[in-house]
Amino acid sequence: MLPPDGSGGDPGPGVVRCWDTEMRRRRRAPGQRGPSVIIDCHGHFTTAPAQLGAWRDRQVAAVGHPEDAPDPDDLVITDHELHEAIETNQLRLMDERGSDLTIFSPRASFMAHHIGDLELSSTWARLCNDLVHRVSTLFPDRFAMGAMLPQSPGADPATSLPELRRAVEELGAVTVNLNPDPSGGKWTAPPLTDRSWYPLYEAMVEYDIPAMVHVSTSCNPAFHTTGAHYLNADTTAFMQLLQGDLFADFPTLRFVVPHGGGAVPYHWGRFRGLAMALKRPDPETLLHNVFFDTCVYHQPGIDLLTDVIPSSAILFASEMIGAVRDVDPRTGNYFDDTKRYVDDTPHLTDGEREAVYSGNALRVYPRLAARLAAAGH
Repeated sequence: MLPPDGSGGDPGPGVVRCWDTEMRRRRRAPGQRGPSVIIDCHGHFTTAPAQLGAWRDRQVAAVGHPEDAPDPDDLVITDHELHEAIETNQLRLMDERGSDLTIFSPRASFMAHHIGDLELSSTWARLCNDLVHRVSTLFPDRFAMGAMLPQSPGADPATSLPELRRAVEELGAVTVNLNPDPSGGKWTAPPLTDRSWYPLYEAMVEYDIPAMVHVSTSCNPAFHTTGAHYLNADTTAFMQLLQGDLFADFPTLRFVVPHGGGAVPYHWGRFRGLAMALKRPDPETLLHNVFFDTCVYHQPGIDLLTDVIPSSAILFASEMIGAVRDVDPRTGNYFDDTKRYVDDTPHLTDGEREAVYSGNALRVYPRLAARLAAAGH
């Protein structure tokens, strides 16, 4: 368990709990216009207190020796430690860069579904989801929960249903991360269009939640985790969807393909040509159900994304604090400060930019929209 320290969820003095017009005005340069709200759809808890990683190391070390596995109750992280982890990292940068709310899920590389078995993954997913839920409770106006699923190589995807339902019903998750390759770079799972995935899709439709298609750590030495495996998976997932008829069976199912869609927008002509050769519909028909985020870390990349892909299928995101954390020496700005690129691209009108920053997210994540509406935003 991850027990609170008795603070009752009070964020303490000096913590920005909510966003408002005045706060947003202070973030802008004089005379600069901007959207009414900025929603970052892609954030992970990469700065969790060290106890989480230490507990996980003990769990992994006990694989094959269940008697040595750590008790979930051994993991104790206080609310004060969560405040420190968030306020000095993600929240500080959100305020500096001008984003209002982040959809926040467990650290993607920590999911590591290829380690152990379903039971181990289930315990780990529950701990990580509980921790992110606590963050969203401590900072309810700044973070909305996304959940990981306890996937495992060879396990029926339906085995993730209990944690998916718990995350939505009890923890308030507005989305889940779906790993198309639980094997960690060996690609042993069937394509996302395979009927074995359907029980998860049925639940997603029932709850009206999207999934971010997101792999985890690569255990294949040929695939660097964040430089190759992540982008390979984004591209592979889209190609699987292009080859199949999934959305004929689930017309309201929604996927977010992160990292700018992998290679897809940048080779759009290839995918259009392949669709013709395979006698498939034009890939743009998928963009009622498939959305790309803006985790692309240079201006030319965002310019191409926004030129090729309709703005209705683009969601603002930064994946901050994530794989690329340094300052670009060519610009003097952080690579992952993606709002600068979206602000500066010439391929969006003011209305389209507003949609990328918030309107599209409120369509794709209706549970988030309902939560914000209930809070008066």
